[in-house]
Amino acid sequence: MFKKKKGSQRIDSLIGHGTQFDGELRFSGGLRVDGIVTGNVVAVDAQHGTLVVSEKARIDGGVRATHLILNGEIAGPIEVSHYVELQPKARVHGDLTYKTLEMHPGAVIEGRLIPLEGARMVTPAEVADGVD
Repeated sequence: MFKKKKGSQRIDSLIGHGTQFDGELRFSGGLRVDGIVTGNVVAVDAQHGTLVVSEKARIDGGVRATHLILNGEIAGPIEVSHYVELQPKARVHGDLTYKTLEMHPGAVIEGRLIPLEGARMVTPAEVADGVD
């Protein structure tokens, strides 16, 4: 089913609005960023590393995760081993490496899209149908 591609909806850690973190941030499980992170954000668990970046959030650094749901801004290279959802206010300034990509109208990428081996785009029909 389509929802499985988005990864775990469970959030284990939160960088709240108004919070700024400087340095490399390593996480496992789910991380939601509502504030600002200056430095790399890395999922330490290759199977369960879901990163959610909200509309007003910003990451200045590289990102490595299993799943990424982005509605804010990332300035740096991004590598997502499974599923990326770029929501309408998403802004990417750097290269995006992905396996499966869903991009909503309004999302902007200033960089290259680099598919991993076996990568594919999710079509609007699949989103509407909820098909894998």
